Amino acid sequence: MRRLSERAVRKALEGLPKWRLAGKRIVRVVRYEGFMPGVELLNEIARLAEQMEHHPDVTVSYGRMRISVTTHDVGGLTELDFRLAERIEELLRSKGL
Repeated sequence: MRRLSERAVRKALEGLPKWRLAGKRIVRVVRYEGFMPGVELLNEIARLAEQMEHHPDVTVSYGRMRISVTTHDVGGLTELDFRLAERIEELLRSKGL
């Protein structure tokens, strides 16, 4: 997999307005009530990641989740990162997040 150019990254981010560029990764923060909704959401994201064989870094806190996606092997962002982010975003939208 080939690392995307800065221009390609910015173009891809246009389709993911709730995600932001943070160095060599894209990041999305999700807010919810309580703790267990985050744990349940993490399990669903984990299933998506396993299907795609591409895994985000996720931090779950009370009322907040931080999802971070990058391709470690190439030291930056690839098309796979954006495909995973799109799948995660579809899941979040289906939950009203």
